[in-house]
Amino acid sequence: MAERFQTAHVDDLERVPSFQGVTWLPIRRRFGIQAFGANAFAGDAGKLVIEEHDESGTGGSGAQEELYVVVTGRATFTIAGDAIDAPAGTLVFVRDPEAKRKALAAENGTVILALGGTRGEAYEPSAWEWIAPAIERQDAGDYEGAAAVVREGLARLPDHPSLLYNLACFEARSGEGEAAIEHLLRGLEIDPKMRAWAAKDEDFDSLRGDPRFESAVAGEPEPGRTGA
Repeated sequence: MAERFQTAHVDDLERVPSFQGVTWLPIRRRFGIQAFGANAFAGDAGKLVIEEHDESGTGGSGAQEELYVVVTGRATFTIAGDAIDAPAGTLVFVRDPEAKRKALAAENGTVILALGGTRGEAYEPSAWEWIAPAIERQDAGDYEGAAAVVREGLARLPDHPSLLYNLACFEARSGEGEAAIEHLLRGLEIDPKMRAWAAKDEDFDSLRGDPRFESAVAGEPEPGRTGA
């Protein structure tokens, strides 16, 4: 019989290095939550706790409403250009998915809980939950390990464009050129705006000069196809 409830203390949660030096505490993954997004983030004074981002992305993790709760410490939020002083106990609700938001710790030991979901849609976990630990492996030079993490994400979120793009990056870095082009082409088909990223992304330097890559980045039909 499945457990009816579980408990954990914030101090006992796994701490995962993430983008821009942010420390991620993966609550949703810890409990296996399937109904809503729940994560926490930690940092000491002057450190980024919530990375600058919006929630207007593509795929099952975009267009979320988010509620932030300062659990311990103190933070300074910047929401759509407005600064907000947020001591422990402060709740910050960001209704507009397109509003840029970030938070810096103003005291050591600051922890912020983040809850999110997309209005009117069944919950799907964010691709970020796999991309963040994959980037950690990439930074350590483990491109094969990074690719393995992203493949786990694609098993849950098939054809998610950001996962496909990042998988292609790691495969290109690890010498899997054919697989990288295949996954990049699929990702660009779903989300064409990523062409601009691929055009400048150093991860794809090994693919430059390949007609399939150049055509994909230029938005042209794949060589050998009519595009019909």
